[in-house]
Formats: sequence, C-alpha cells, structure tokens
Amino acid sequence: MTRHALATALALLFLAGPPALAQESPVAETITFVVSTGFWEEPVEAEEDDAAATEPETTETAEPAALRRGYYKLIAVHQPDGTAEIHLQQIEATAGGPKIASSTVLEEFSTMKPYVTDIRPENSTGITTQPGLFATVYLKTDPKTLEPESWTVLIDDLGEIKVERATN
Repeated sequence: MTRHALATALALLFLAGPPALAQESPVAETITFVVSTGFWEEPVEAEEDDAAATEPETTETAEPAALRRGYYKLIAVHQPDGTAEIHLQQIEATAGGPKIASSTVLEEFSTMKPYVTDIRPENSTGITTQPGLFATVYLKTDPKTLEPESWTVLIDDLGEIKVERATN
C-alpha cells in the first residue's frame, strides 16, 4: 500500500508542472550592477516626406520642436573570466514605456579587464537638473587588491562621453 501511495504522490508532483521559481527572470544573472541616472533630450527628426510637404516657417507658424527624452543606464555585466564589461544605454521614455535608444560597451573599461565592485550615481536620488550623466565606477584590476579604484563616466550636455580616473 505504501508503494501505491508513493507512486500516486510522485505522479501528482510531475503532473503539477515546474515550480513557480523556475520562471525566467527579466534580469540576467550576469548583470551585477545597474545605475539609472541623468537625462538626455534631442529634437525629433522629421521625416523627409513631412518636411517637403510643409510650408516655410515664419514667426507666426513656428512651433517648438518636439523632443525625444530619456535617461541613461550604466550596467556592469559579469564575464566568464570574472571581470566585467560596462555597458552604457540611452533609454527613451515613450508613451508605451521605456525603450532602448542606443547601447554601447565602454571600451575604456574593457581594456582594463576590471573587477567591478560598485557603480554609483552623482547623488543618491539619481536625479540631475542638467542634461548628461555623472557616475562613478569602483573597480579593481587585480582581485587581490584591498581598495578599489574610482573611475568617472561623464556625459556632457552635448552627448560627449568621457571616462577618466576620479580625482579627489
């Protein structure tokens, strides 16, 4: 009788399907740090067909240009050798939700083969009053080193990206 009860219990477990914990996470296990901070905005590029159909603008017909807006993400992605790649993304705020406008690997970090220990925005809220980004990446080039180095990622209001060792 105990074999029959055990077989029935096992059959019910298999029929129940996989546990809820087996669902795939929207965030990969290899992402170790993410910081969303700063903001950007740029004029919406009008399509050429629309531009040809419009009349020349005068001071009475001129309307303010529509703007695309969004924020930045700085992401540390764990690599198989234990180091990290640092990705910079521009996220556009759209009516349908956030959308990746651009994404790039910051090669200045890739050449160092860093072990990233933290990424922090300029302030604890992540909110800035001027366009651009300022964040600090804490990293070690040798995992046995006790104290990490500080590197800044700066994007100015024109979109120019600078990566440099932090100076205090």
